[in-house]
Amino acid sequence: MTYTWRITDVTRAARARIAVARLSTAHGVSTLDRARITAALSTHLRQCLTKGGAWLVTLSAVAAPRGEHHLHVRVVPEGEPLIAPAPPWQMSVPCAAPHTAAVGGSVPEDRATLAEALLGADEDTAAVLGKLAEQEELVAFHREELHQTNQGVLALHAELDSADRAQREAFAAEHAARQEAESARRRLTFLADASAVLTASLDQDEIVRRLPELLVPQYARSVDVWLFENDAARHRSAPRPAAAVRAARTGRPQYAAEAPGGLPGVEDRPPSALAPGSPMLCVPLRIRRATLGVLTLSPPGARWDPDDAVMLLEFTRRASIALDNARRFEHNRDIAETLQRALLTELSAPPRLRLAARYLPATHGLNIGGDWYDAFRQPDGSLITVVGDVTGHGLHAAVMMSQLRTALRAYAVDNASPGQLLTRLHDFLHHLQPDLYATAVIARFRPGDPTLTWAAAGHPPPVLRTGDGSARALDAKPGAMLGIPLRQDIADHTERLPPGSTLALYTDGLVERRGLGIDPGIDRLAATLAGFTAAELDQDLDAAADRILRPMLSDSEGDDDVCMLLCHVREDEGT
Repeated sequence: MTYTWRITDVTRAARARIAVARLSTAHGVSTLDRARITAALSTHLRQCLTKGGAWLVTLSAVAAPRGEHHLHVRVVPEGEPLIAPAPPWQMSVPCAAPHTAAVGGSVPEDRATLAEALLGADEDTAAVLGKLAEQEELVAFHREELHQTNQGVLALHAELDSADRAQREAFAAEHAARQEAESARRRLTFLADASAVLTASLDQDEIVRRLPELLVPQYARSVDVWLFENDAARHRSAPRPAAAVRAARTGRPQYAAEAPGGLPGVEDRPPSALAPGSPMLCVPLRIRRATLGVLTLSPPGARWDPDDAVMLLEFTRRASIALDNARRFEHNRDIAETLQRALLTELSAPPRLRLAARYLPATHGLNIGGDWYDAFRQPDGSLITVVGDVTGHGLHAAVMMSQLRTALRAYAVDNASPGQLLTRLHDFLHHLQPDLYATAVIARFRPGDPTLTWAAAGHPPPVLRTGDGSARALDAKPGAMLGIPLRQDIADHTERLPPGSTLALYTDGLVERRGLGIDPGIDRLAATLAGFTAAELDQDLDAAADRILRPMLSDSEGDDDVCMLLCHVREDEGT
């Protein structure tokens, strides 16, 4: 249904507005939409009256295809079609189902009706204002919530910023801790590697040579090693820095520079007159209560890190121990070599025999051990030859070997046989050194007797090359080792000794190899000895001894002493 009103003056406009308001109420338009449409209509009608002329207001209810309903209001100039494609003004609001009952579209002109319409408009306005007040309260509530939210967001941002700052500080602290741990690991690794290098050698000069190699350029720009013994031995009079001299006298590390170093455990000194522009760290090489020398270092940069300085002090302590070990080793080695040279026998033999001996100390350790050989005559003219081996190395073994050698010569005065001599040596060693053992083989040559008498105690068997060129080991059962807690009588063995024969007495260092045992080495010695002619052995037994050692020791690791004694019966003096 469509309603139309002709507007020419204010009264008609007011009556049209009242009618539109009533019809909107009748069609179920909400109070808010009703106020909106009547207010907008009033505003437009005021504009139309200002322009003048007659205007038509139409109101129609339209059902939409989807079941929605709207109330349309149009204002067009009189004379134009009511359904214009683009009216000057129109408005549409949703409404309930179209009102089918007849509702009057005209408004009486009496004042009561106009007043009632005015009051009704005020009611709508009041309702709208009430809604507006509710919305304002809601807006205020949401504004407060937004404010609180903003405050919370700001607080959260502050907390996040604080957490981020704390996290950055934690990361920085962790990074610093990792760097410190890495530096500590680097220093410990350096100390471990340097200790391995320093203790790998027992040569004092080699250790001194390696000190600069270990420190330059990472921890020092230059290194000077001042050893008091070497300085005195070479009569050096080169000037030394005052800090080095003070370190030598006091036994305390000194730091000489223009500014204090602040290094832990180090005394600060004025700069050295020898190098005033270069700081130097002078650390005494101390062992127990003695000072061996002074290690003088210059820093790789402007100065040392305090932790690096502490590490250098520990490095110097370890270098001192290595140097002291080398000094002690060299001292003991000199004593041992002197003792060894004093104990080696100058061989002499009757005209019928020729002797040649070789002693090679182990290439590791003190170069002295318990291997020994000897040859001497008994009162009846017999020649006693012996090769022995005392367990162990070093001075203790050498001293024990000397005692056995002396005891053997004393026991041989009564012309005892080899077995009897070994039995006495066994008892002597057991009572003298219960925890020390030895092996030995003794061979006796009688003047004018082509018979060899020999005995062994825990020792490798002699190897005999006969005149026909064949060689074999004398494998008669030996006695047990000398000194073991067992009573034993060591038996003698005899062997025919024709002219041209050669007897080899030796220690296990000549024939024994790790992982192979001793038998292959004995077979090699027999084969090597069989390769000589009787003439070669007659002419130069010493050269033959050297020729035997070369192939026999080609695969030796040098970790055991080697002793060999060759006894050769000349062909032209046989009986």
